[in-house]
Amino acid sequence: MRIVLWSTAIVVLVVLVGVVYEQVGRYRAARDFPAPGKMVDIGGRKIQLDCRGSGSPTVVFEAGLSVDGSLSWSAVQSKVAAHTRACSYSRAGLMWSDASDAPYSARQVAQDLHEALTRAGEHGPFVLVGQSLGGLYATSFTKYFGAEVAGLVLVDPSHPDQVARVAAFMTETRSLRSRIAVWLAWSGLLRAAAPSLLPQAPNQTARDSQAVHAFAPKSMVTQLAESDATDASLAEAGAFRDLGSRPLVVLTAMAPYTEAELRGMKITPEQGKQVQAIWEKLHEDMATWSSRSTHRLLPNAGHDIQFDDPAAVIDAVLSVVETVRADRDNGSH
Repeated sequence: MRIVLWSTAIVVLVVLVGVVYEQVGRYRAARDFPAPGKMVDIGGRKIQLDCRGSGSPTVVFEAGLSVDGSLSWSAVQSKVAAHTRACSYSRAGLMWSDASDAPYSARQVAQDLHEALTRAGEHGPFVLVGQSLGGLYATSFTKYFGAEVAGLVLVDPSHPDQVARVAAFMTETRSLRSRIAVWLAWSGLLRAAAPSLLPQAPNQTARDSQAVHAFAPKSMVTQLAESDATDASLAEAGAFRDLGSRPLVVLTAMAPYTEAELRGMKITPEQGKQVQAIWEKLHEDMATWSSRSTHRLLPNAGHDIQFDDPAAVIDAVLSVVETVRADRDNGSH
């Protein structure tokens, strides 16, 4: 009996230490890594929005299915902001932004972003830049607020048909272990594991990487929920595939998958080549969504092109900005 009591007491003590560790970590995250830009109240909750530079059109960056939030664009934004107004932000529940009670959907993301931009005094025309799932969030924003969208850059974007097209190759990649880690975020375990789970990206500063780790327990809970809603988001976004004559650049990552990526997707190198070929075709299709589009293949960049080859993203964004300006000056489109 005494052994049981001591064992129980030790377990309780470990849990309490973990809870305190996590709470102290959250306090230090807020203290040591203040939100870049401003926190915009969109009606009872706040969205972190970081706008820099001046000029029109305003470039708006939409991150992919990641935990980085606005920091996903840290290697790109300042270079773009040297030429025009440029805004990045963190979706609800990521990094500094408050979580939302609403179910995750492409429409909800678009509404949150539009409300944050409006309340912050940021006005179109906008050039939307979306990476991965953020690409479909960008096209969904265009669906709902198209009058304010002048052009788009889709950075290795998700495609509405991707699940059906690669289903024969892919299996569930999110392990039960990672789900348990997210569910136990309150215990401090996820915070302790963050540096190994989220290695520093190329062209990412050490401080930005530390900020991502500091907010990881909060952001990864959101990422899991957003990931679980991906199929619904793909279906919702897939109903809109007409970008008219807006200038569009689609960037496709063509670097061979790494061994770690192949293990994560549970496919062989040969299957990886087949998946990449399908990915290229899907992006060719996305380029047809606008009558004025460019599709660029990047042989040395992985999925996170904004970190692997930030110059390619910057060049694409500025090319669309210049086209929008030329249209404005010519009174066309």
